[in-house]
Amino acid sequence: MHRFVAALLAAASCAGVAQAQTSPPVEAGEVLTLDSALAQAGVSSPQATAATAGIRAAEAGRTVAGLRPNPSVSAQSENVVGSGPYRGFDQAETTVTFSMPLELGGKRGARIGVADARIGRAELEAAITRADVRLRVTQAYIEAVAADRRLIIARDQLRIANESLRVARDRVMVGESSPIDEQRTSVAQINAQTGLERAERGFQVARDNLALLLGQPLAGPLDQAWFDRVRAVGPEMRPTGEGTLAYAAASADLLIAGANVRLARSQRVPDLTLSAGARRFSATGGTAAVLGISVPLPFFNNGRASVSQANAELNQAGARRRAIKLDAEQDIAIVQRDRDNAAASVRASGPALAAAMEAARIARLGYGQGKFDQLVLLDAERTLAETRDAAVDALAQYHDAEARLARLIAPAPASSGDNQ
Repeated sequence: MHRFVAALLAAASCAGVAQAQTSPPVEAGEVLTLDSALAQAGVSSPQATAATAGIRAAEAGRTVAGLRPNPSVSAQSENVVGSGPYRGFDQAETTVTFSMPLELGGKRGARIGVADARIGRAELEAAITRADVRLRVTQAYIEAVAADRRLIIARDQLRIANESLRVARDRVMVGESSPIDEQRTSVAQINAQTGLERAERGFQVARDNLALLLGQPLAGPLDQAWFDRVRAVGPEMRPTGEGTLAYAAASADLLIAGANVRLARSQRVPDLTLSAGARRFSATGGTAAVLGISVPLPFFNNGRASVSQANAELNQAGARRRAIKLDAEQDIAIVQRDRDNAAASVRASGPALAAAMEAARIARLGYGQGKFDQLVLLDAERTLAETRDAAVDALAQYHDAEARLARLIAPAPASSGDNQ
């Protein structure tokens, strides 16, 4: 009788293990693919909205930079409200003047150059934001799919633990095992129940986090087939840091710094203010023209300090770009290593899982027939659980590395301008 029960337990448990590696929880609704999730997140992302607003602000700044200085009109009255003959307004001299500032040194063109560089930087910022949103959604999707798998594994481990506890109690009742065996199995069952509760919480949080990024609840299962796909990894040419968004952004910052140098130099040229007006003499009833020109005297601020500051910021931007290139190439190498290691773990998880399943099956049969000690069974069950979790972790790590690599080597938009 006990041999028959042990055989059924082993067969059912191994079948459940095989199914748990590929089958998601049963849910209603259409499968949500990663591409669909990315499309939904792109529409609802507040970060993307903010980046788009940043482009509009930079374009408005370009309009502002191209505006010329406003003219001014002034009016003044002299020789009034005094004493003697100047008691009233009879001796008033009233002057109305129109003044027009004239920008010299190419200030307007320099301002426009800075504004154009800022537009390119804003466009790059939008591209960086889109790439960041894509990475964040992809990682949330990976975590949600992995949580699905872990929940299935936890449910199956609890089912196995319940069956093992039932068999241990039967053996204790007929005197084939010591009561300590039942206690050990009871501990394993409690741990499996705790593991299931932890997996259920992880499952719910992962799906809730993904739903927050998508801006709507998840109505169906996720694409488990995508999670199982691992492309062949072989020798490949490592992308350079110059093709990354980070390097493009640093180049845009360098362009802005160079434009600020030209603007600072243009500010050293004094501007002229031309004025023309008319003066009326109340005593005689006559009028006369008033012409004027004013030029600021650069005694205290001749603009050299601003040029020095702009040049220092230009050098700083250049050094940062070189550093970012090195960092990007190092990050790419590290992520490619992580991806290749995870792919190797995924390939090894198949044979390892098959061996762990067979070892657990043999341990269950042997324990049910009284051939193996219970410690052998518990060790085989623990090894199987760890192997199944490791297989899910390896897949999650592989897809996470792929997503991080895609983020690192995402190309800059063609409209971002010259990268120097």
